[in-house]
Amino acid sequence: MPRGRYSLHDPHDHTPLADEHFHCAPGPSGWRYVSQLTAPSGDHSGSVDLTLDELGRPIRLELHAASWQVRGAALDGVTWVRTDPTGADATEGNVRAHAFTGTSPAFLIATTRLLRLTPSASATRVRLVSLTEPVLAPRTVDQSWALLKRETHGTDNGPLTVDEYQVTALDTGEQHAVHIAGDVVLAAPGIELEELESPPSAFG
Repeated sequence: MPRGRYSLHDPHDHTPLADEHFHCAPGPSGWRYVSQLTAPSGDHSGSVDLTLDELGRPIRLELHAASWQVRGAALDGVTWVRTDPTGADATEGNVRAHAFTGTSPAFLIATTRLLRLTPSASATRVRLVSLTEPVLAPRTVDQSWALLKRETHGTDNGPLTVDEYQVTALDTGEQHAVHIAGDVVLAAPGIELEELESPPSAFG
C-alpha cells in the first residue's frame, strides 16, 4: 500500500497550493485512493476519496474543498451531487463523460487505469468532468492521452516500471508530460512527489 505526500502548486507561477497526504491500494473492487490536503498555512483544506472498479471506472468519489462537497460515480456517463458550504443547496449533474478529473494526482492514475494504453497505441481521446478547487465547480474537458514510452529502472526494492504519457488539452492544444509508476505519480504539472514510504503497487 503506497503511502506518502505530494506537494501541489500552480503549474504556471509555482505558487504553493497544498500538501496532499495519501495512501492507495488495489483491492477486491479495483483500486482506492484516500488523501487529506493541508494548505500552506497548515490548515486542513480538503480531502479525496476515490474508488475505481476493475475496469478503471469511478464507482465512488467524494471530494471536499473549502467546505464544498462533491459525491459522484459512473452512472449514465458520470453523475454527481455538489453541496455548498451551508449544506442547504445541493445541485445534481450528469454528463456523457468517461470519468472525473481535478487537481489531485489520484485522477491521473484513474485516467490511465481507464484507458489501459500501450506504448505502440495511438493517442486516445477521453471526455472528463473536471472538479477544481476551491469550489469544485464542474467543467467538461476533452483530452487526448498517449503512452510515449515505458522504461524499467533498477531500485533497492526491485525493478520499477515508469510510464511517460503525453496529455493534450483538445480545446487549446496545450501538451504536457505525466510520469507514473504503478499507482504513484512521479511528476506532472503542478505535482511533485515529496515522500513515498513504500513502493508503488503493480497493477495486473
